[in-house]
Amino acid sequence: MLPSETKSSHLVGDTWQPLKAYLMLTRPTYIYDRRKGNQGTQISHWHKVEGKAKVLMNENNDEVIDVPYIHLETILAATDNFSNAIKLGQGGFGPVYKGIFPGEKEIAVKRLSTHSGQGIDEFKNEVTLIAKLQHRNLVRLLGYCINKTEQILLYEYMLNKSLDTFIFDRTHCQLLDWEKRYDIILGIARGIAYLHHDSRLRIIHRDLKASNVLLDEEMNPKISDFGLARIVEGKGTEANTKKVVGTYGCMSPEYALDELFSIKSDVFSFGVVLLEIVSGRRNTGFYQSEEALNLLGYAWKLWTEEAEIQLIDKSLLESCNTSEATKCINIGLLCVQEDPNKRPNMSDVILMLGGEGSSLPQPNRPAFVIRTHTSRKLSSSSSKQYIVSNNQVTITVEEGR
Repeated sequence: MLPSETKSSHLVGDTWQPLKAYLMLTRPTYIYDRRKGNQGTQISHWHKVEGKAKVLMNENNDEVIDVPYIHLETILAATDNFSNAIKLGQGGFGPVYKGIFPGEKEIAVKRLSTHSGQGIDEFKNEVTLIAKLQHRNLVRLLGYCINKTEQILLYEYMLNKSLDTFIFDRTHCQLLDWEKRYDIILGIARGIAYLHHDSRLRIIHRDLKASNVLLDEEMNPKISDFGLARIVEGKGTEANTKKVVGTYGCMSPEYALDELFSIKSDVFSFGVVLLEIVSGRRNTGFYQSEEALNLLGYAWKLWTEEAEIQLIDKSLLESCNTSEATKCINIGLLCVQEDPNKRPNMSDVILMLGGEGSSLPQPNRPAFVIRTHTSRKLSSSSSKQYIVSNNQVTITVEEGR
């Protein structure tokens, strides 16, 4: 039997109550061996372990982390010592596993790689930020574990993994008809609008991309990976950074080149994701093509030729509402305009998605659409490209599957 839930526990859903009661380190912790079906032995040093974790997280009385600390042994038992058999995928910051916890509760376990470049600051940032956010289109953080060698995050398990596994796969893409894709676009827009305008904090995500949009069993989108997110103080909407970190093809020009990020940087990334959903193509998939520098350039070319319908994924031909798809292409191009001041806010984007396409303004040319010749080529054997300027710039290059 699991320890009973206490009235003082912070509940996050009926199915999570008994599991959280078991995992919370507000009482002695037990190692649960799901293969043997028993609790195992009591950990006598749990106070010391959790205390060291709080020291690593620099937690103080003024900033309480409202997420339970989960003991490493509990996670090892739930993942069969991080077995490859239950590995869900490999992200830019490390592998993700499906853990089976007491009560057969499935949880996604994100184990950050020591070579990922995500340090304690980014880890603490993700834990503290996402714990304060509550929205149906944001992934829910259920727990964390940290010591000198491990940094682990526990998320609600998403049955259908990430959006990119569907829209960029020629077989799986057929499972997402136009109606479902339109719902996904709306859900992503609502999640980002919540971060920018409706949450207690004004948050800039800084790494919105298709692989950071998870899909639940009903294909509802949930935005994940808040390690790079930043809070903008007061009513501010922008800030500077001396360390530019993001994904090639999704970063706005002012962020990549001028170290300035803002809510309009997220709007740019949303525009990229929107056009990828409509077209079924990666923004970076045109790199070696003479047709265009990238998806943005190709979409702009078709738009100026009044042939934007050719951008629509061929798998959508039977289910597509062409007027809605054309409206989405228009909105996507408005979001990726070179001048951030001309891009709409996410609240405006939601209104546009719900309105008539005929009333939308005409977009200006997107950023990054002019092909230039360069001797440097992207490496096909590496998933990362590092570009060094006066400030530190780290760009993750997404590759096709």
